[in-house]
Amino acid sequence: MNVEQKRRALITGASSGIGKATALAFAKAGIDVALVSRSLNKLEAVAEAVQHTGVEAKAYAVDLARIFEVKEKIQAIALDFGDIDILVNSAGLAYTATLSETPLEGWQQVIDLNLTSVFQCILGILPSMRDRGTGTIINVASIAARQPFPGWGAYSVSKAGLIALSQTLAQEERTHGIRVTAISPGAVNTELWDTETVHVNLDRSKMLTPEIVAQSILHTVLLPQQAVIDELTLMPSAGAL
Repeated sequence: MNVEQKRRALITGASSGIGKATALAFAKAGIDVALVSRSLNKLEAVAEAVQHTGVEAKAYAVDLARIFEVKEKIQAIALDFGDIDILVNSAGLAYTATLSETPLEGWQQVIDLNLTSVFQCILGILPSMRDRGTGTIINVASIAARQPFPGWGAYSVSKAGLIALSQTLAQEERTHGIRVTAISPGAVNTELWDTETVHVNLDRSKMLTPEIVAQSILHTVLLPQQAVIDELTLMPSAGAL
């Protein structure tokens, strides 16, 4: 990839799962990566692995749950790292409980991280993309946005909102040369299944891998500028688990 073609991506949730796999896939494609997550130690390990491919990688510890700080911190990252051509919003929280048993605090936690923080990340990057008349934004949603499952109410609502956000943004920004894609994977075998907010037991061997999702994200990013995938649903061949 020559200097004129060099691109820079900012990836949230880059310390593990889909975000980490996307960072590695981007690096192999010659895309520089700004890595965002809460854990600086984990991010630095990913950055070290990425740098072996010869691209620039830098770790930035940001707690996206602190939504009133997100926009400013993302703007600061872009100033430090350089103009961001690709924004991948991969960070998210899985949460299981019936709606009747979901406390307001839990509901707000899911909406804040899965939806509002994405909105703020976008606002932190959008002005510079508009100024340059180009940019690609990938929002990682979920099949749960279109096919709600019992016990996943808050999560499903947050991801449905993310798809609506993506579709509205696409309509508003296409005249500015900005492409927006929502990718909705089925079950993906990531660390989210081991978190304290998830209480289900599924056969993870039949799930998608983060690397499969990352390859779909990379394919979307590498499309010619005159083409865009508005929404991509990616399912395990075994179907919904």
